[in-house]
Amino acid sequence: MRVREAQVRAALSVNRELIQLYWQIGREIVQRQQEEGWGAKVIDRLSADLRREFPDIMGFSPRDLKYMSAFARAYPDEAIVQEVLAHITWYHTVTLLDKVKDPVQREWYIRKTIANGWSRNVLVHQIESGLYEREGRAVTTFSATLPPEQSDLAIQTIKDPYVPDFLEMGEAVRERGLIDHIREFLLDLGVGQNLRG
Repeated sequence: MRVREAQVRAALSVNRELIQLYWQIGREIVQRQQEEGWGAKVIDRLSADLRREFPDIMGFSPRDLKYMSAFARAYPDEAIVQEVLAHITWYHTVTLLDKVKDPVQREWYIRKTIANGWSRNVLVHQIESGLYEREGRAVTTFSATLPPEQSDLAIQTIKDPYVPDFLEMGEAVRERGLIDHIREFLLDLGVGQNLRG
């Protein structure tokens, strides 16, 4: 039990650092674009530089950097990044940027994700089902949540492919995650009961 708890704490710590890094990169992109202009290809140049410097780490494509830039624009206050957003994964953040345009609603979903330990898939479902709009009229079970060390969010943080890549942990970690994912899939289908263990 202590090993699992230590793993979750370590993964959450890495996640906080990663979110903070992505926000700082996004802020740098925004500043450079203001100084050099939109036509200066800031994102393409920075992406090439980062991928050359860190070839084994994913997350520095032009598309990823555009999300970092959008992230910094959506949250110009570093305090909310450190105090709130660092508690959800990058996949959660990107999902919110894509699916929720209103900043008030976005923050509401962030806080609900943290409070309830929603996985990214649960978050998507809640957004697409309009939970924000119906929250006041519906009876909820939000108070009956799992402890943070057992929540979907904590588990998903460990599985986030950006975390092992950022730590340069390599292929072995990704392969282990793939094996775990395949095992869970087979168990969900009702086959492979002897895979438990």
